[in-house]
Order: sequence, then structure tokens, then C-alpha cells
Amino acid sequence: MSHISKKKNERVHIKVLPSQIGNKVKRAQVMARIRQEKRRQKVEKRRARDEEREALGDAAPKAAPARTLDNTREYDDTIVAPGDAEVVADEAADEFAPYFAGEKEPKIMITTAYHATAPTFRFIRDLMSVLPNAYYYKRGAYQLKDICKWAAKAEFTHLLVLAEKSKKLNGLYISHLPDGPTAFFKLSTAMESNEIKGHGNPTSHLPEIILNNFNTRLGHRVGRLFGSLFPHKPEFIGRRVVTFHNQRDFIFVRHHRYIFNEDGTRARLQELGPRFTLKMRWLQACTFDTNEGEYEWVHKRKEMDTSRRRFHL
Repeated sequence: MSHISKKKNERVHIKVLPSQIGNKVKRAQVMARIRQEKRRQKVEKRRARDEEREALGDAAPKAAPARTLDNTREYDDTIVAPGDAEVVADEAADEFAPYFAGEKEPKIMITTAYHATAPTFRFIRDLMSVLPNAYYYKRGAYQLKDICKWAAKAEFTHLLVLAEKSKKLNGLYISHLPDGPTAFFKLSTAMESNEIKGHGNPTSHLPEIILNNFNTRLGHRVGRLFGSLFPHKPEFIGRRVVTFHNQRDFIFVRHHRYIFNEDGTRARLQELGPRFTLKMRWLQACTFDTNEGEYEWVHKRKEMDTSRRRFHL
């Protein structure tokens, strides 16, 4: 849009959009000035609000909550209300119910993709300090279908397979034995325990488990898959806690030790490691079978990622 003065001798002023500027350097300078002006206006508005709130004192109106992607997420009819009777009944009869009821303890087999490298083995060492009753087995030349069958006969309840690309960890398969489900997660931002500044050393006490922000039916299923990896008999004396925190479908996994202050009102945390982030790509109803297995959910980016405010877990 342009504005041209009607006076004959007055200078003509035409407003040009940054995208219409052909020179790359000039366009960058204009955009920098625009961003700087927006920041200045934002600061002035915040200062004016603070001054008004200070002048009004207790009579000042409450500040409006900040708009985030989390609190403005798109409506999803699969979000589970607290205490939903149907969901509670379904979960009481699913394949993970014996673990949560304390009737069954997990026994976990961990292996790798073909030709695993040193970083993967170091990560497995740290992972075994988090997961009680976990055992590493060399992959060899066996296919995952055969490994699932052998592990089920050996009374393992879960199979974890770590994948890598270009000598970097990039994937994690979790299969519940003997009948599934199986999930595949992209694995990123993995840090070994000794890479975390001020890390502690874990003890052998059974940890507490926190499954946070798994709100949909799919999220409940994934959260219960993670929960089934641990015995549900935490030894509180060890003050260990393993957290699976879901935020915008990214699952942040952390391992801490906590200690309360003298009056017991607050706690301090010491990270034990490892630290990593997961994002689910698909969920199968059975054990690992990419050819004929029935998929419960598959992440399709072009169809599902049409909005930044749409989340699935």
C-alpha cells in the first residue's frame, strides 16, 4: 500500500515492504530496524503496565496469563479427563496393569543396531543404571523378529533397541513382550552422565517414577509403556526419581536425586544422568514387524503437523 500526497510540491512518500527490497544487505538492515522498534514498543508497554500496577497497589488487576503454545493448543476430543471411568476400566485390563498393580516386575533386554559404536555402548551403561533389572546382549547378526521370540522365551518382558546414524544415537525401539505394543522414538540431545556438570552417582535403590503431561488416550498408552519399565515399589530412602515429561510431544527424560531442606518445605535436585529427549514416530499393536504389523498410530508430518498448536500426546 502506498500513500502519495496531493500537494503538488510536497515530497512523495511511498511505503515499501521489506520483502520488496531487492538488495539483500539493505533488506536485512530494514528488518533489523523493524525488529528493534517492535522490541522498544514492547518494553514501553511492559514498563507502563508495571508503573500502573505499582500505583494501584492491591487494587491493581491481575496480570493476564501469558499465551503459550501449550495453553492455546487445539482442542482434541481424545484428551482424558481426570478419573474418566472408561479409561480407568480400560487401563485396569490392559497389558501394563500387572506392572502398575505391583503383581509383575519388568525384566529388560537391551541391544543395539548392527555395528554399534562406542558412544552407544557408553549410553547403554548409563541407561542400565536407570533401569532396574536390565541386561545387555550383543546384537550379532540376528534379526529383531528372532530376538523378540528368543527374549520372550527367556521371560524378558521388554526389549530395548538403540539405533544410531553416523556414529550418533538417533532412535530407540521399545517392545513389550510377548505380544506388544512396540513403539519407535527418535532420540536426540543425548548426554552421558559424565558430560553433565555436577552430576551424582546413582545408587541401587528402586526409583520413583513421574509421568507428566501425558493427557490424551495415546499419551496415556505411551506413558504406561514407559511406566511398565520400572518396578512400582519405590525405595524412598534412595531419593531417586526418573521423570518422563511430555511437552509439545517431545518427551524429556531426566534422572535426579533429591534432598529436602531442614524444614521439609523445599527440595534440591542433583542430576544423575543420562539425559535425552524422545519423539514418537509410530506405535504398533504387536511386537516388532514393520511389514505386516498393525499400527495403532503413525506420525505423518504433512497431514498432522499443519499447526504448531496441535499435539498428540
